Amino acid sequence: MQNTRLNNLFNTIALRLRLWFFNPWRRFSLLIISFLFGFFLGSAVATTAGQTAEWDIFVAATLVVLTEFGSRIFYGRSIRERQALWVECLNILKVGVTYSLFLEAFKLGS
Repeated sequence: MQNTRLNNLFNTIALRLRLWFFNPWRRFSLLIISFLFGFFLGSAVATTAGQTAEWDIFVAATLVVLTEFGSRIFYGRSIRERQALWVECLNILKVGVTYSLFLEAFKLGS
C-alpha cells in the first residue's frame, strides 16, 4: 500500500496494540476475560434455548459445529502459531462454553 498518513496511523496503532498485548499480565487478563465470556455465553445459550424446548436440537448442533470449528483452528496449527493471541482467546472461549454446558447439565441432574 502507499505510505499515506492514514496508513501510517493504522500501522502505528497496530504496533502499539501489539506491544501493549505483549505484556504477559495483560495477555493473561484477556484470556481470563475470554474464559468468563465463554462461560456466560454458554450459560445464556443453554437457558434461552431450553426455555421453549423447540430449538434444543438446532442449538446443540450449532454449538457442536462451532466447537469443532474452534478446535480445528487451534489444533490445526503449529505450536508457534497457537501462541497467537486471537487463537488462544478463541480456544479459551471454547473451553468456557464447554465448561458452562457441563455445569448446566449437572444442575439439571442429567
